Amino acid sequence: MATNLVLACSKLAAGIFGHSHALIADAVESFADIFSSIIVWRGLVVAETPPDDDHPYGHGKAEPLAAAIVSVMLVIAAGWIAVRSVAEISEPHQAPAPFTLVVLIAVVIVKETLFRSVLRTATEVDSSAVRSDAWHHRSDAITSLAAGIGITVALIGGKGYEAADDWAALAAAGVIAFNGFILLRPALNELMDRAPERELIDQIRAIAKTIPGVDDIDKCHVRKMGWQLFVDIHVVVDPQMTVEHSHRIGHLVKDKLRAENSAVRDVLVHIEPLKPKTTLSA
Repeated sequence: MATNLVLACSKLAAGIFGHSHALIADAVESFADIFSSIIVWRGLVVAETPPDDDHPYGHGKAEPLAAAIVSVMLVIAAGWIAVRSVAEISEPHQAPAPFTLVVLIAVVIVKETLFRSVLRTATEVDSSAVRSDAWHHRSDAITSLAAGIGITVALIGGKGYEAADDWAALAAAGVIAFNGFILLRPALNELMDRAPERELIDQIRAIAKTIPGVDDIDKCHVRKMGWQLFVDIHVVVDPQMTVEHSHRIGHLVKDKLRAENSAVRDVLVHIEPLKPKTTLSA
């Protein structure tokens, strides 16, 4: 957040004194980065709040909610940049100053470094909110790179090419909007309790089957709450088994799943009796 603040102020000053509308738009996007980082931070803090009477499953949904808000902010920022770019293209204005290129090169390097660092963290903790924040850094690098290309064209082309950086900003807005929509989809899927990857569900079923006394797995539903997983599993056992024995097997299944996968927060085990096989009469 501190880095974004320094970059945003630098780009805004360079854009104003260097007559670059693309750089000013880029600065506004950086200020939006600061706000989005605050949202992600608070979302993660709320998501880590322990369960209570009103939220027995915890507060993990705060994380995808933060990711969705940040994604929408990306789309809004893209729309603002596009509107400003179209308005400036039709108005005659002075070509950007050469020193703005130096500022943009520094910005691209810093923002790409931030993107890679934050994305690495998002992958480690499997956080959609942190991943959205990482791509906010990448979108900033994209707009800066586009602005640099536009300013270069304006400086080389001379008279008649003053609006090149505005066209570059317009192209960057399209890229930012696309990334916003791409990031919004998984956040909404998580809010709607969409099942995780099939490989994960198959892995959970396979682990449960390793418990002695488990004959089969009837159903297995998994939902994601932030970085944590909640599992509902139907375990098939011998119908002649005592309630106490089947109850013990249920606990073994739960303990095994939590031990094998640290993301599994809780497991609800339902015991199903093994149905006898039917044979067709001749």
